[in-house]
Amino acid sequence: MANVPDEAEDLLTGEPLVAHLATCRDSRPHAAPIWYVYRKGRFEIATTGEKLENIRQNPAVALSIQKDEDGDPQWGMTVRGTADVVTSESERINRRLNEKYGADDDAWEENTGVRIEVGSVDYWTY
Repeated sequence: MANVPDEAEDLLTGEPLVAHLATCRDSRPHAAPIWYVYRKGRFEIATTGEKLENIRQNPAVALSIQKDEDGDPQWGMTVRGTADVVTSESERINRRLNEKYGADDDAWEENTGVRIEVGSVDYWTY
């Protein structure tokens, strides 16, 4: 498991930013915006549909996260890792996501929880 740099860890646990999740199935990439929570060296997301099916078929994923101010990039990160569907944790993961992003407690309750173990990290500032 790769370590996320300390200064990047602080940024990941701060304000709610949107990440882009890249999955792959049948040798075709699929990227979509997603909410995330970073905890204890892992990312937690909750998803459904094509993203979830892709993860079940091929757990290799990537996350791309960037912070900008009025269109001026400040920092960015690409994380490659392995996703694990954790159905039994879905309610807790959804609750943490909804709290971070200011959604109603029961929003997105149909989503399934996923944890992403970090394999490698590229982090940069502008």
